[in-house]
Amino acid sequence: MFFQQVYDKTLAQASYFIGCQAKNEAIVIDAQRDVDVYLEIAKQNNMKITHIAETHIHADFLAGSRELAAATGAQLYLSDEGGENWQYEFPHVGLKEGDKITVGNLSLTVMHTPGHTPESISFILRDHPASDEPVMIFTGDFVFVGDIGRPDLLEEAAGLVGTKEIGAEQMFNSLKRFAELPDYVQVWPGHGAGSACGKALGSVPSSTVGYEKLRNWAFQYGDDYEGFKNYLLSDQPEAPYYFAMMKKLNKVNRPLLVEVPEHPTVSLEEAQQHQPVTLIDTRHKNEFAKGHIKGAINIQNNKALANWAGWMIGYDENLVIIADEGAQEEITRKLMRIGLDNIKAFVTDLAGEELVPTKLLEADEVESKKDQEDTVLLDVRSRSEFKNAHIPGAEHRFIGSLRKQLPNDLKDKDIIIQCQSGDRATIAYSYLEKNGFENLYNYAGSFLDWKAKGKTTTTA
Repeated sequence: MFFQQVYDKTLAQASYFIGCQAKNEAIVIDAQRDVDVYLEIAKQNNMKITHIAETHIHADFLAGSRELAAATGAQLYLSDEGGENWQYEFPHVGLKEGDKITVGNLSLTVMHTPGHTPESISFILRDHPASDEPVMIFTGDFVFVGDIGRPDLLEEAAGLVGTKEIGAEQMFNSLKRFAELPDYVQVWPGHGAGSACGKALGSVPSSTVGYEKLRNWAFQYGDDYEGFKNYLLSDQPEAPYYFAMMKKLNKVNRPLLVEVPEHPTVSLEEAQQHQPVTLIDTRHKNEFAKGHIKGAINIQNNKALANWAGWMIGYDENLVIIADEGAQEEITRKLMRIGLDNIKAFVTDLAGEELVPTKLLEADEVESKKDQEDTVLLDVRSRSEFKNAHIPGAEHRFIGSLRKQLPNDLKDKDIIIQCQSGDRATIAYSYLEKNGFENLYNYAGSFLDWKAKGKTTTTA
């Protein structure tokens, strides 16, 4: 058997390439959208991708299963579980509980594991003829290392009221079946630490059934369903707005990108001919602070780029990306993984352009100014971060909510923006500046700097 995990750090998302070396056949599970990585693995290992599968209709990334099928001619195998409202709306081989996929000398048996979503399935792998016993399970967003998939995403992201209670009960029952698997079976999940699909995902890439039964919080409640449900549904991270679009695009027919598109690199003047455009400045926050185009949103080109772009940008917006030279392909890949395909051009040279600096404050300046009547200290971190500890007097508005509800009630005040370490503060500062807010200040050091200076904090 050949096995390789492909891990996208930008979305903390794992996909899997599993092959039979005797028959040179392979299956890819939960493919990312830029599929050249799988084609290269197949080429290097003299394998043909013959099967493509998904564990469920994903919410956090745009699956590349159809792109990979178009590039290889492989057959798509997708869940037909979950009922009428949870069916893929394009041709595929439907999978139900107990169905089997044969890939050379390997077999993958379908286990219906609803909870995170109604149609969720896991794949139990056997490596014949060495043994007929199961050796691996690919769980998607069902069981993670140290955590389980959240059942509230459908309600939080897609507005399907009442689904989280149903999902919690389904999850409780699915876990009972998972616990019946042999302890030695390896667990390969769909996400790692940093994903919004759970609240306590481990950073270790894989686990075993036995280890999860010992260490994963979800297996410690026995028959206490109410205790399990209450913990599962509490303190989950905010669901990014783009999740609802992913649910739709992963279910219906859509345009395919079989290759990573190339976009022109032009001057700012040429780029702005695509009006209306949204300027996304992906440079480091320090460079943005020194001088930027007023109205550009600073979302740095780091591993969180796609996540915050999904929060702050609409799918109908034409995008012009300000970037460091050489970063164009990397940025394109990150954005196409969540379906942000409206990139019109890149700009890599701002020489001669009218740039404005960010108004920065240090800790002592924040301390002396924050409690003045005409000033508000705006903490844009998550609910749980703010609840755990915050600067006294700070007002909480989660950064992701700004796109749907601007803090217009604060527009006449001096607004000092802070987050945990400064990245989200610069996103919020630039987003409010783009939307006409003038009296803005960025506490670049943010909460970590405040604590490091030994200043007082409080809890909610």
